[in-house]
Amino acid sequence: MSLAVDESAGAGPAVVCLPMFSTTRAATAAAFGPAFAGAGLREVYVDLPGHGDSPVTCRPASQAVLDTVCAWLDRHVDAPVLLAGASYGAYLAAGIARQRPELVRGLLLVCPGVTIAPASRTLPELDPPEAPPGWLDAAPTGLRAHLNVALGHRTPAVVATVLAALESGGPGDEKFQEELRAGTDYALPDEDADIAFDGPVSVITGRQDGIVGYADQFHAMRHYPRGTFTAIDAAGHYLPFEQPTLLRSLTQDWLHRTRT
Repeated sequence: MSLAVDESAGAGPAVVCLPMFSTTRAATAAAFGPAFAGAGLREVYVDLPGHGDSPVTCRPASQAVLDTVCAWLDRHVDAPVLLAGASYGAYLAAGIARQRPELVRGLLLVCPGVTIAPASRTLPELDPPEAPPGWLDAAPTGLRAHLNVALGHRTPAVVATVLAALESGGPGDEKFQEELRAGTDYALPDEDADIAFDGPVSVITGRQDGIVGYADQFHAMRHYPRGTFTAIDAAGHYLPFEQPTLLRSLTQDWLHRTRT
């Protein structure tokens, strides 16, 4: 259960932030740090097993990754904590709230995965917004198709910010990540469980997110009786880097609800 972690020195409650798949705690800090600025929180950014600087300490299965994170939480934080995540990190955070609700005080889920299998996701059918010529020129050739689908705010500046985040942090273990994504245990076994979490929840999605969409996330709101749902225009799967001002405003609202 050895995980690489960065923490801020805030005196307030802990907010533990889980990363997008294949990214690092440095990328997560770049995504969430501006949204938490000035809130006085103890910000905790974690590298998942086989990601960033965390070693491979479990088998390549999402349940094993979740169990590792829960074991770390049991040992290192005073529960319940605020739990935030983006994409796969949000998928895990929602899973923790289902399986170990006593650990979680509130959930901030940004562009969360709801179902792992891509074929089962409800994705936007609208054409993506227009973009200036050459907006993807700075991206590596192998990433351009992904970013073309993932981004709703399509400018060279957003691309540069996303690339800087993706390139930050430790190297991770590519073999472990490939086995995890391709394996039959990529989905959590309780992915479809009809279990409610009654803490304060904010689900923030991108209207042009071509990776996980926004409709499945709205349907999942039945699990969050104290949940707020937002779909942001001109935002895709890298929403924290596409619409940071809106993310900060919505995060501050969520923090207010966790304190009342």
